[in-house]
Amino acid sequence: MAETSSPTRPELTFGRHPDSYAHWKLSIDGDIARLSMSVQEDRGLSPDTVLKLNSYDLGVDMELADAYQRLRFEHPAVRVVILDSALPRIFCAGANIPMLGGSTHSFKVNFCKYTNETRLTIEDASRASGLRSLCAVNGTASGGGYELALACDWIVLPDDGNTAVSFPEVPLLGVLPGTGGLTRLVDKRMVRRDLADVFSTLAEGVKGRRAEEWNLVDEVVAASQFKEAVSRRARILADESAAERPDREAPGVTLAEITHERDADTYTWKHVTLVVDAAARVAELTIRGPAEAVTRLEDIREQGCEWWALRAFRELDDALLHLRFNRAEVGLILLRCEGDPEAIVDIDAALGEHAEEWFVSEVRHQIKRVLKRFDLTARSAFAIVEPGNCFAGSLLELALASDRIYMLDDQYMDEAEPGLGDPAPRNTLRLSELNGGAYPMSNGISRLDTRFLHDPKLTVAAMAHQGAFDAEAALAAGLVTYAPDDIDWEDEVRIAVEERASLSPDALTGMEASLRFAGPETMETKVFGRLSAWQNWIFQRPNAVGKRGALTCYGQPEQHVFDWTRT
Repeated sequence: MAETSSPTRPELTFGRHPDSYAHWKLSIDGDIARLSMSVQEDRGLSPDTVLKLNSYDLGVDMELADAYQRLRFEHPAVRVVILDSALPRIFCAGANIPMLGGSTHSFKVNFCKYTNETRLTIEDASRASGLRSLCAVNGTASGGGYELALACDWIVLPDDGNTAVSFPEVPLLGVLPGTGGLTRLVDKRMVRRDLADVFSTLAEGVKGRRAEEWNLVDEVVAASQFKEAVSRRARILADESAAERPDREAPGVTLAEITHERDADTYTWKHVTLVVDAAARVAELTIRGPAEAVTRLEDIREQGCEWWALRAFRELDDALLHLRFNRAEVGLILLRCEGDPEAIVDIDAALGEHAEEWFVSEVRHQIKRVLKRFDLTARSAFAIVEPGNCFAGSLLELALASDRIYMLDDQYMDEAEPGLGDPAPRNTLRLSELNGGAYPMSNGISRLDTRFLHDPKLTVAAMAHQGAFDAEAALAAGLVTYAPDDIDWEDEVRIAVEERASLSPDALTGMEASLRFAGPETMETKVFGRLSAWQNWIFQRPNAVGKRGALTCYGQPEQHVFDWTRT
């Protein structure tokens, strides 16, 4: 039976605010912030989950993601975040095992994907915004707890004979460190392969000087010197950041809550609408362009979080998370954009002109992260380009991220029916300067470069094109997949939708994940490729989740039983 949203479980919501954090304590002292993990055992997303030993569920990670987003927008003067634990002798025990063991397969994989994206946000904050992260491992860090440390720029460990870092998933649970742990171990920290092998099969982990010698952490200090060492390193990181990004003293921009209204299967935000057809397993996702293009820097700052470029993409992010976690039955997204393409091009010009201003820079990076969320969402996506669309510039990136683009060729349609006034605008696409690389994919290159990997000159030609592309020109330039005329349009789109919805979602997930990231391999593509393939597969194998699987039996009196056949 296909997995669907549970009729008894309330839909998950994804907005968080520091005033309501249950599991993190955020404090700010000048240019240094501290995020202390203090997971409340009885405040998990499920009342049946007890979050012992700073183990986390999705709600804990939602708060962490929110904290980093708010630090970037609301506290630009902060240059370093110290991540530590408010509990004695434990930093973080990783993902809560009973929560994982009792979750559906799709939830497990989407949970791992979300936590990966959160850790990538931490890394992006350092690389793009100069917001460094220092992990003070003031207690044992296991599994996802150590993976959180790996996302930071510097890891300090006390040599107290007790505190260790570990990846116990393989020996204890029969699964993998699900948030990119193995990849970060060898690709980011460059731990030697044989040592990584030992570490990843050693349930009790590694502590003290050996952890530093193996490059599992950056600094090991005596327990009596731990606090001083953390403060000293935080100051060093802050000073390095100040040298790189000296423009961070401006007042921040408060992020308002993103909310939506729901009427049956229709979800409505200010700029985004999501309509789900559960029977057809199809969702229509529509983004509306701005009523007017706000482009003066003074006006942009005055609008703050309501500026279309920020608000619309925050809403899109919320809609994508709703699709992932609340509407598991949806297999195909039909993507539409409505509005004035010139307004999008004008806003893109402002995003380019003011790129060095910290707030505009953060908006660009927010758009980049949301576009990556779209790339990584395990749904087929068809962009539907019809008259009145605003697939231009930053919004055209969504079409380029889709698996196919269908564009109506309206050149033979009547310009206007008698008595109806002016003809409708022609159906066109527009590029802006930002399509040239402002929003790199996980593979590190633009969506145009990924699309035209076989012939980079096509990217150059597309970017040099003056004005809009009509359907014929877009097809000739390779920007769209099909461009049916008005006679064939409805039938071709309908047949394509019905065919896609009839195919195996498992096969499509694997196919799409393989095709979407052509070109260079990066740590990021490896993380998500292995999550889509290895962890997706392992999470369904009896050795992990069968009646006597290791994940199922963990913490129970029964001993797990393995099928020893290698595949």
